[in-house]
Amino acid sequence: MKQGLSLRVSQHLALTPQLQQSIRLLQLSTLELSQEVEQMLDDNPFLERLNEEAPREEFGVEAADTPAPREEREDAGELATSSMATSADGTGAAGQNDTESTVSDAVEGEPSEPDWDGDGTVDLAPDDSEWGGDAPARNNNAGDDERADATELARSQESLQAFLHRQALSLRLSPEDSAALRFLIESLNDDGYLEDSLPALASGLAGDDNDQFDDLVHHFQVALGLLQSLEPVGVGARDLGECLAIQLRAGAEDDEGDPEAADVRKVALAICKQPMELLAKRDFRRLATLTRSTEDEVRQAMQLIARLEPKPGRRFVDVERNIVVPDVIVTKTGRGTNIKFRVQLNPDVMPRLRVHDIYAGALKSHKGEGSQALSQRLQEARWFIKNIQQRFDTILRVSNAIVERQKNFFVHGELAMRPLVLREIADELGLHESTISRVTTAKYMATPFGTVELKYFFGSALGTETGGNASSTAVRALIKQFVGSENTKKPLSDSQISEMLKEQGIECARRTVAKYREALRIAPANLRKAL
Repeated sequence: MKQGLSLRVSQHLALTPQLQQSIRLLQLSTLELSQEVEQMLDDNPFLERLNEEAPREEFGVEAADTPAPREEREDAGELATSSMATSADGTGAAGQNDTESTVSDAVEGEPSEPDWDGDGTVDLAPDDSEWGGDAPARNNNAGDDERADATELARSQESLQAFLHRQALSLRLSPEDSAALRFLIESLNDDGYLEDSLPALASGLAGDDNDQFDDLVHHFQVALGLLQSLEPVGVGARDLGECLAIQLRAGAEDDEGDPEAADVRKVALAICKQPMELLAKRDFRRLATLTRSTEDEVRQAMQLIARLEPKPGRRFVDVERNIVVPDVIVTKTGRGTNIKFRVQLNPDVMPRLRVHDIYAGALKSHKGEGSQALSQRLQEARWFIKNIQQRFDTILRVSNAIVERQKNFFVHGELAMRPLVLREIADELGLHESTISRVTTAKYMATPFGTVELKYFFGSALGTETGGNASSTAVRALIKQFVGSENTKKPLSDSQISEMLKEQGIECARRTVAKYREALRIAPANLRKAL
């Protein structure tokens, strides 16, 4: 084979580390971004929070405390997160008030223009002179003292374990039983159930020692009985049937002097011993046969069971985990035909970061050993701030486009939602669909009708008799409205709901109705029927 040389021209796309970080930050949720920022603050000495006062030591730099002239500060710029807000019609509203705080204001409150392209590409060689300088942090907490903080209230809430430990203090127990009770309390899940069996718990502690294993099982059995006697009633159960039975037995005192109620409670206890699938399906005939009672008694017993709490630890679950902090806030301005919507980023979710100017200045004047590694960390800090800025700028642009296209929702609610797909927003903003998908995932918007995920505004189209399209979101809302106003003794079937939608001019097959109903977590008609 003859050897030779040849030239070939080719093109390929390479994602730089900076662009990879930008993409990764874009898809993070608010909580994940906060964790990422904390990690970066711990790892990179050149990165600091804007509200933290840097130590003013000279490090060989003259007049470290002397503010730079305004011209130099304007050249340097700031990439600390501060205030920017835009209205729904696309006009800028940067620095209008303290609550309209977003990613970056220039010195003296003049908004700085972002130096990246709308398609997600960024300049990969920022000049060092673009960084540094201090912008005064804005106080966005005016009036917070008069407003209850839901997060603080959640943190102050007593946990299920703490509530049970406090009750256990009043019990006179041997050290062994007390230790066993504490162990079982700590083994409960969030719903108040004991998921592991007593032998499994004892085996994990005793290992291969059979004598110790038997002793631990005995103490666990004693402790379990004590645990199930504590409040909330039903705690310490190992399955749903046992949880319901504990609550039924605890309420037996209420039936004294009422033989009929006592009989109903006995039937209910017998039902709790049967497979829970029969209870969920409301199989009255099968349950009546298994419990040796009449169908009418089973119905009364199931009405009694329906008043019980299937998750005793529900009210103790940490509320903070269920708090959704919106990334974007939409407020309505104007009246009548002049209604407009202002879209602004939530200042509470935005990290206020800057490059430590003293350390950066000291590095410029010192070019000795190890300066190259430190320069890389400095550049890393700058890119991290810039990518965060780009993240919030993209979220704001996408939110503005969504609000512009879904104005009817913000005026009339979800029934007025129009069909919308990712491609429409991507084409309007000059971004890729994958970028829009990342922006709308795990990002939330506070609207006049509640806080919803940005993906909520996107829905497929269903045909109408007039030749137009109806949003699947609006159809789901209509189905929810139909079910909410139905006669519980004669609930609507999927076929009936489909016919009702056709009367509204919306073509929706029965299978589509069933799919939307399941997505809304609405039970079938036979399970919605009143007992």
